[in-house]
Amino acid sequence: MNTTPSAVVVTGIGATTPLGGDSASTWEGLVAGRSGVRLLEEEWAADLPVRIGARAAADPSEVIPRPQARKLDRSAQFALIAAREAWADAGFTARAGEDGTVDPDRLGAVVASGIGGVTTLLDQYDVLRDKGVRKVSPHTVPMLMPNGPSANVGLEVNARAGVHTPVSACASGSEAIGYAVEMIRTGRADVVVAGGTEAAIHPLPIAAFGNMMAMSKNNDDPQGASRPYDADRNGFVMGEGAGVIVLESAEHAARRGARVYAEAVGQGVSADSHHITQPEPSGNGIAHALQNLMQNTDLRADEIMHINAHATSTPQGDIAEIKALRKVFSGDVDHMALSATKSMTGHLLGGAGGIETVAAVLALHHRLAPPSINIANLDPEADADVVREPRELPQGRIAALNNSFGFGGHNVVLALRTV
Repeated sequence: MNTTPSAVVVTGIGATTPLGGDSASTWEGLVAGRSGVRLLEEEWAADLPVRIGARAAADPSEVIPRPQARKLDRSAQFALIAAREAWADAGFTARAGEDGTVDPDRLGAVVASGIGGVTTLLDQYDVLRDKGVRKVSPHTVPMLMPNGPSANVGLEVNARAGVHTPVSACASGSEAIGYAVEMIRTGRADVVVAGGTEAAIHPLPIAAFGNMMAMSKNNDDPQGASRPYDADRNGFVMGEGAGVIVLESAEHAARRGARVYAEAVGQGVSADSHHITQPEPSGNGIAHALQNLMQNTDLRADEIMHINAHATSTPQGDIAEIKALRKVFSGDVDHMALSATKSMTGHLLGGAGGIETVAAVLALHHRLAPPSINIANLDPEADADVVREPRELPQGRIAALNNSFGFGGHNVVLALRTV
């Protein structure tokens, strides 16, 4: 078993989610077991089969000045808000190169989105159709391009070691963080701002997912609609927002006296090669990602005390994940407290890995696993220790996993550990 060539640590966190406009309020909402899902009040939602969603608790217009917001897609606005919080939380007071704490040539940014600027694309097409060519915003292309959020975060912090945008559907945010870890481990950067963002609550994506039968249509019970592991679960609820962390080499963090939340142990990656939207039902693809993680890090199974599960509330996906865990760990998963936080935030697609990594970091930091809500009738196949009430995690050196899987068969498992 190989050890990691250079230790990577988490020194800053930021989030804006359906539960709160920052990481602290989001964490408070998770621990309280509060749902961020609401009935969509826009006129366009009235005729859709799905009329619920997890809107961000704080609108970005409350934070970003209007002149700047007009040049940013909503997904980029969320990313910028979360990145600013994470950057400040890590102890940085200025852009890289301005206060001497970070060399901009050793700073990277990796911010993912599963869909990108879809609201800009569709809204500007409406403008073109209804008002003509001259009314189309000249900012449309940089707003709609999937790398827009990452590029704007890179500009914000003055990142020059590389600015990247993985696009792997609902695994995108976790893939971005895994990529960032590798940037530091391989010596490309000392510090990387990484995470995921999404803003796709719009009639076309909702109609498309709804017609695919992937989304819950429990419009009469919005807050109870997202129910991973419940026997009567019937699809995910779309959310929006962003989660971003600051990753740093342990040596760089020590030199500047940074507060450290956790160690980023590494990642495991695989692909199902099974179906464009359906998970491989036996969990083999997910198992390969878990095996990849264990073979290429010094992580031990007995250290893993917490898992932030992908658990979107779809009938097949929730169970495939548990099958994979039991397969890789020879059934010994009973000591792993499994939290399905999408029951509260909804599914942020490309932003899910970002906010769920923030949640996993905070679970280790506070030694507290948040609950999974809306489980009235636990599926007998959910053969794992699903956390139903906030639960204290053990003292000592412990680890947590954040699992993310996406359309196309993308599987990413991130491992974090106390320091």
